[in-house]
Amino acid sequence: MVLCQSVINLRDSFYNNPPKATFLLCLLSLAFSFICLSYYTYTHILPNPDTTKDWNRLLSSLSQFQLCMKATASSELVAPTSSWVTSRYNSNTSPNAPVITLHLKVPLAVTANLHNDSLEGLGLQTTLRAEQLHLGGIELVNLTLQFSCGVDGYTCLTISAPVHILPIDMLPPDCPKYDKNISYIQVEASNKQPNAPQTCYSLNFKNDPTLTVMLTWQEQMVSVHHLLEVSVCLLGICCVLCVVSCMRFSLLHHYSWTRQDP
Repeated sequence: MVLCQSVINLRDSFYNNPPKATFLLCLLSLAFSFICLSYYTYTHILPNPDTTKDWNRLLSSLSQFQLCMKATASSELVAPTSSWVTSRYNSNTSPNAPVITLHLKVPLAVTANLHNDSLEGLGLQTTLRAEQLHLGGIELVNLTLQFSCGVDGYTCLTISAPVHILPIDMLPPDCPKYDKNISYIQVEASNKQPNAPQTCYSLNFKNDPTLTVMLTWQEQMVSVHHLLEVSVCLLGICCVLCVVSCMRFSLLHHYSWTRQDP
């Protein structure tokens, strides 16, 4: 009987005070949202939000460009490099800024706009600024795409840049060695379609989860713990608000009836 009366008092209290009822519903919705978010965090592996650089972001930024042949470009047969990962210095950077060169197999598929011939044995060379790849400022990044993997959807990427701007964690696998001669072509990177008929190469990127830096299990458990703490606090506030509203309405109701008695 007491419980039923309390429920009735609570209902009447919020019915007579819509702003309070709206505030309570907002708190309950927020608490429920945090509980759902904590469950999702507990059951899924999430990327690390503190990591601003990873290879998926780099490759996705690169795929936004069209690689078009220069008007004076010519093919030149050169021997493939024998050192796949080296560290050296670049004259365009500070003497204290070491430049690393990586030769990696990345999930990029390349297509040409004017012909459908095989691209195997072909290499495209270009230079971009780090800011164009969302890596940093005006540092130069030298890129070479080499189509010799023999695997659909993958390309050999040789990238040379200051070591501090490249994502070093979760590196793609090394590209296999290619013994044949490769014809390298100098191309210009542009995010606009060419005005005149021109041979351009499009890059199609496929997101690879193995290249994204994920949260560790311990980090995810800390997030879950904090989310549940906030949810419990919000639910506690809702309970206190309900109890106070119920008691206040009951006292007011009792006082009004007392005044009406002769």
